[in-house]
Amino acid sequence: MNRRLPRFRVCMAWLVAALLTACASPIVTKVTNFNQWPADAMGSSFSFIAPPVSPFGKPHDLEQATYENHVRLELEKQGLRRAPAGQPGRLLAELSTVNQTQQRTYLQPIYEDPLVFIPPHHNAAGQFVPGFWAPGRFGPAYIGDRVVPYTVQFSELSLRLLDTKNSPPGQPRAVFESRAVYEGDADLPAIAPYLVRAVFDGFPGQNGQVHQVKFDRETGALLKK
Repeated sequence: MNRRLPRFRVCMAWLVAALLTACASPIVTKVTNFNQWPADAMGSSFSFIAPPVSPFGKPHDLEQATYENHVRLELEKQGLRRAPAGQPGRLLAELSTVNQTQQRTYLQPIYEDPLVFIPPHHNAAGQFVPGFWAPGRFGPAYIGDRVVPYTVQFSELSLRLLDTKNSPPGQPRAVFESRAVYEGDADLPAIAPYLVRAVFDGFPGQNGQVHQVKFDRETGALLKK
């Protein structure tokens, strides 16, 4: 009989449980918020500042327009209205994103489970038992850690709202700055709607606050704190 089989089954059960837990885990975003939101902003118009030209596409490519549309919907939920096409709004929205893979490391514990030799002997019934190798009576022993590298998908969405009212010409003042970050297995196009919703969670929020916003992975619902 293989004495290691039960232990192997236990390890496999833990592995399957870990995989199921990972699949069911929520989408977790980390949000940083700074704001000096004007009291008279309700009903104000807004427009987007065109991002700078990049070597990879036009200033307003389809991807950027998609993310801006997510922001537009949230701004309208806050009682703001989009300025007519071609006209700047009182509030200028500046949206930028980051989408990249990053390297991380973690410490993995190492256990040693040496076999011990049980010499030939007679059992309590007087039967002869030949010598054999078996796991030690105290189980695996911790002997240290090793550094294990892994790759995560890093997605970041930053939003600034600038107020042109009572500001010098061409120098609108920032009244809202927020950054939402996600690290996991989802790429930016899939995670962007959650990042936008995280930015607007409790809008305009508490100045200088850093907090987590979680979403149900299956339904997309905001999880209560």
